[in-house]
Amino acid sequence: MCTRVFWNDNGKALVVGRTMDWPESTEPIWTIFPRGAKRNGGMLAGHSLGLENPLKWTAKYGSLIVSVYGLGTVDGLNEKGLAAHMLFLPETDFGPVDSSKPAVHAGLWAQYLLDRASTVGEALALQDDIQLVMVEARGRQATVHLALEDANGDSAIVEYVDGKQTVHQGSEYQVMTNSPAYDEQLALLAQQDFSKPSSDMPLPGNVNPRDRFQRATYFLSMLPEPASEREAIASVLSVVRNTSVPFGAPYKDVGIYNTEYRTVLDLSNKRSFFELSTSPNVLWADLNQIDFTKGSGVRTLDPDNLDLSGNITDRFTPAEVAF
Repeated sequence: MCTRVFWNDNGKALVVGRTMDWPESTEPIWTIFPRGAKRNGGMLAGHSLGLENPLKWTAKYGSLIVSVYGLGTVDGLNEKGLAAHMLFLPETDFGPVDSSKPAVHAGLWAQYLLDRASTVGEALALQDDIQLVMVEARGRQATVHLALEDANGDSAIVEYVDGKQTVHQGSEYQVMTNSPAYDEQLALLAQQDFSKPSSDMPLPGNVNPRDRFQRATYFLSMLPEPASEREAIASVLSVVRNTSVPFGAPYKDVGIYNTEYRTVLDLSNKRSFFELSTSPNVLWADLNQIDFTKGSGVRTLDPDNLDLSGNITDRFTPAEVAF
């Protein structure tokens, strides 16, 4: 499921947080990709998808990302301060494959934009020239929509429903969850009256995407001005913790989608934070201390390690990654 919250009006730092809610481990691995990395939009974990016109590209910017099942990028920040997050949207339909456009499979959607764009505007322009292709892993299709933010405070929500692209771009689009589609989420939010906040105000409190969207919006609007970057990060983390899904909470007829982990990205100072739900420790990495030069190699870190805590920027080790 998942929730994304972007605090871009606090005066201290542009901070975005997200939860990863899923019925099993997504096997998250923190991964550093350098400039110059070469990719093929028609390759999934080293296997060809047989696409007629796969896009091939070289990374212009380095990035620090979280992978999903070792197949693609679900969350990340590049060295220019552009961030991307894939969240589940069951209504997603990329439409029939148009071989006249170069194709990128859904697992590489976020990574392509992190590799090639420095702002939300650049990312959206790049996206107009590609064909997104559905892929499947572990018995589930990559029915996803995408949130983007940049170091200027810009934001965008990108969805494909009934084969048509819809983009909501603007700094006001701070919250995203899942179904229904974004237009409908905004309409449902407009029915709420948060004008007189109090501890007695009844708030939507369940784990479904509509309730999480409205609860995140309410608590984001309540955050006090932070005194520091540290307080800004802690504030966003408090909201995404509030919209996290507790272990065992039922979701419709598809079982349990508890929160596996939370990330917080500081776009202003280029820091990435990671909190695994089964660990008491918050980890962080400083992109300013990472070597992204061409040829510096891919490096990874498994955050599921109780020996890790705090700044782990120097704990990444060389690795082979298949995407």
